Amino acid sequence: MSQKAPSIIQPAELVLLAQTQNIVLIDARAGADAPEKYAKSHLAGALHVDLDRQLADVKPNAADGGRHPLPDLASFAAILTQLGIACDSHVVVYDDKNGANAAARFWWMLRAVGHPVVQVLNGGMEAALQAGFAGSPKTETPVDVPVYEIDHWTLPLVDIKEVEKATHDGSALIIDVRDGARYRGETEPIDLIAGHIPTATNIPFMENMDATGLFLSPTTLREKYVQALGDRTAEQVIVHCGSGVTACHTLLAMDYAGLELPKLYVGSWSEWSRRDLPIATGEI
Repeated sequence: MSQKAPSIIQPAELVLLAQTQNIVLIDARAGADAPEKYAKSHLAGALHVDLDRQLADVKPNAADGGRHPLPDLASFAAILTQLGIACDSHVVVYDDKNGANAAARFWWMLRAVGHPVVQVLNGGMEAALQAGFAGSPKTETPVDVPVYEIDHWTLPLVDIKEVEKATHDGSALIIDVRDGARYRGETEPIDLIAGHIPTATNIPFMENMDATGLFLSPTTLREKYVQALGDRTAEQVIVHCGSGVTACHTLLAMDYAGLELPKLYVGSWSEWSRRDLPIATGEI
């Protein structure tokens, strides 16, 4: 498949693709019960990847990089090799959160190490099953591949210092993709303090999807984000969430819309809120 394959693949397209090409199918369902769910049933041929153990280097204190810091490159390369992903593999990844959880995070990480063809399944596992893709409880075995070589993260990242600078000098538009209640500080079900990073604007990631839980069309998404970004370039935009996972859903949506990817702040609210920095509540 062309390296220009869209970042989103439709369920019916996946059914046909699996019949005609060798793909690496990844189940990225997350949560404490994800391994049990995977063992009970997954899309046939899919291998499971664990958000907390394989897609993050979780620290004892979330003030040090947030709840889901990126793993080091050597560790991530080893994970890709273990999953049977070679540098030319066509990877399709899904979760059960409409791509909004670890599927988008894994997509971003693969893109960030220069992997050319990786797609997220629109609608997730349930949509594929409804389209006729077979489910399976069997233990899947990855193919043997050479060690995946990674040099550096190629997509733009920012640290907490750059975010703090942007709150003072307006050098970047900071987009918080959490739901409105969390952004406004009305509730905080995960982190210790409610609120948002000062000057950040709220564009919830759920707004990337329609009422059925599928991604909006590329045209609609493009119109949405072109309006939100105004005359700013991707270099002048920072996207974050609670811990650097659902922010990737918005980056995925922007890529699907044909826009250049802005910067990801992986530490996100989980880091910022633990560093004794200013916190805002209410609307911007």
